[in-house]
Amino acid sequence: MTTKLSDLHDNPGARKKRVRVGRGIGSGVGKTSGRGQKGQTSRSGVAIKGFEGGQMPLHMRIPKRGFNNIFRKDYAVLNLGTLQSAIDAERIDPGQVIDAQALVDGGIITHARDGVRLLGVGTLTAKVNLKLAGASATAKAAVEAAGGSIELPAPAPAPLTKDEARAARAAARAAKTAK
Repeated sequence: MTTKLSDLHDNPGARKKRVRVGRGIGSGVGKTSGRGQKGQTSRSGVAIKGFEGGQMPLHMRIPKRGFNNIFRKDYAVLNLGTLQSAIDAERIDPGQVIDAQALVDGGIITHARDGVRLLGVGTLTAKVNLKLAGASATAKAAVEAAGGSIELPAPAPAPLTKDEARAARAAARAAKTAK
């Protein structure tokens, strides 16, 4: 038996007719069309998600936890195995200093963000000179074991304690009065 264009049809139950509301009391959804009597939600254009009729909504009643630091650094992550596979594929020259721009140019990372942080997942056999924003201790050890070097920025100085700050202010006042 051949299939004809006029014989094509959906499987039973594949298409369901929509409910036509407001078509008389015999339909079950006549008059108010299943919206009830009056009020805000009987009108069109109402989208009040979480609204509880003036009662404090649940999402406002439950306690809030945690802290979202808007000043945190967002590092692009690079694994040792990814770096080694990029060197093997000749997308990066191990003879040059590898920094964030070289990794972006080689297509290893898409954006440098606040810098690149090297992690110790995978193995590294090539001797490389890296200049990155950060590295884990295992990644640092693996780079140095392969004969390479890694240059990281100097850590930020620790903030002064209250006593140290007070002593510094006193020294500054003494130097000012001595002039």
